Amino acid sequence: MSRYHPILVVFHWLLAIMIIIGLVMGGSVLSETPNSAPEKLFFLKMHMSAGMIILILMVVRLVIRFSTKKPPHADIGNTLLNKLGVTTHYLFYLIIILMGVSGIAIANLAGLPDIVFGGSGAALPATFDELPPRTAHGVLSIILKLLIAGHIAAFIYHQFIRKDSLFSRMWFGKRT
Repeated sequence: MSRYHPILVVFHWLLAIMIIIGLVMGGSVLSETPNSAPEKLFFLKMHMSAGMIILILMVVRLVIRFSTKKPPHADIGNTLLNKLGVTTHYLFYLIIILMGVSGIAIANLAGLPDIVFGGSGAALPATFDELPPRTAHGVLSIILKLLIAGHIAAFIYHQFIRKDSLFSRMWFGKRT
């Protein structure tokens, strides 16, 4: 078998896009918009909705990954790099799931479900910074950005330096 299941390919690319948008939304738009600004509720609703969808899709993807046949792990002839590649992929699952869980914790501690989705009319807290899960969410986002940068660097290495067609495993085409 040389390719991942087509459902995993769809999940990979859909989640990649959603995660990057979520990171940009959280790191730029939400962090730059004061909690007193009226548009903050809209931005929070979008970010929280996307985060919940990402969390659900990531768990579903993990279940599908463990229940479908997949190609063997890439072997580039270096045991350490081979293990790093496998570990990095599992770290993606862990970090993204922890991001979702920490986001839910922030929302619950700040009363956001009622404010953002329930239309309670209550004001947002002045800041989320004093909430412990907020620190975790921020640290996890940095780790996730580093993982993404490493993932892109590995893609460039495999595609343009090794020219080993590893990319085709996570693209559409006939599974062999």
